[in-house]
Amino acid sequence: MTPRARRRDRRVYLLGHPVLFALLAALRGKPVRRLGGTLLVNDREAYLAALTRIPLDRTAEGTTGGAVDRLAGAGGLFDQQGDDHRRTRRDVAERLGAAGVERLRPVWKRLLEDRLAPLAEGGTVDLVPLAAEIAGTTAAALLDLDVDPVELAAAAQETGATAARAHLPGFGGRRAESRAAAAAKRLIELVGPADPGLAASLAVAAVNTTVAALPRAAAWVCDDRLWAYASEVFLVDELLRVTSPTPLLPRVAAAGGAIAPGCPVRRGDRMLLIVRHAVDAHRRDPDPTNPAPARQSQLVFGAGTHACPGARLARRQLADLLTALAPHRPVVVRARVDRRSALPGWRSLIIRGTA
Repeated sequence: MTPRARRRDRRVYLLGHPVLFALLAALRGKPVRRLGGTLLVNDREAYLAALTRIPLDRTAEGTTGGAVDRLAGAGGLFDQQGDDHRRTRRDVAERLGAAGVERLRPVWKRLLEDRLAPLAEGGTVDLVPLAAEIAGTTAAALLDLDVDPVELAAAAQETGATAARAHLPGFGGRRAESRAAAAAKRLIELVGPADPGLAASLAVAAVNTTVAALPRAAAWVCDDRLWAYASEVFLVDELLRVTSPTPLLPRVAAAGGAIAPGCPVRRGDRMLLIVRHAVDAHRRDPDPTNPAPARQSQLVFGAGTHACPGARLARRQLADLLTALAPHRPVVVRARVDRRSALPGWRSLIIRGTA
């Protein structure tokens, strides 16, 4: 292994989200740390307990679901309760099950074949717009939308970025809220009148995680020269573990409980669940020959009823990207951090084929 991959990947935090991640790094010494009404959860078991034992307020102020749903409007995945929420999750899970993903797969495989062709001649490709096009095209197919996939991806990225900034303390207040509302309105208009809240929230989640995840994972493989393992399923899981596309889950307790011995949780407590620390992404490099246990690596997708229904889709897209890239043995020739994105990621990641 080479330290180049980790050094490069750290830039998406140090340049894109410097204050937040410097704070989290400074406070990761304890498994769980209380700061007033906020709990910073670094420990794996406490993280798991927070998602499986504590009732969560999915639309609370300052949470991802709350921000997206308030901007996207009623009917989003996060603001539903009880039977409505369970029915929606079942429907989404069915669309993203094994058969659903296989139906969607030709969508991005055609893009990979076409957009990566320059690598065969030693040319260059920017993986970020490719990831956005894959995300927008997949989201449009998933939601049965007749829209420009690049426009859909851009609208979902802008909505995610402005929503994230709007609920950061001290970040421009009303101006940030106004920009977030305008971005959400554009996305709602794009997805149309049928279940706009649900379509918008799914598009925001799918597009932002895909655009963050695929280029970061590919850059790591380029820098660590892991192309010989490109077809190994363990490499996909290890890359998703170490890049943690959603490295921090802000959640609010809807009722009390406990997530660790001597660590009670009160109703209304804010829990910052540090995914990176729970899966050892901050100190253990990806190793396809000695992967982390599945119980650990899968935590990047949440747990229990709060597990991400798009996990299968994310794994398949990354696996297909690596398979398509491997024959060209690409290297990174230029990378720019995205300082505005909702999630840590690249604004541009240009690779060149070498084989």
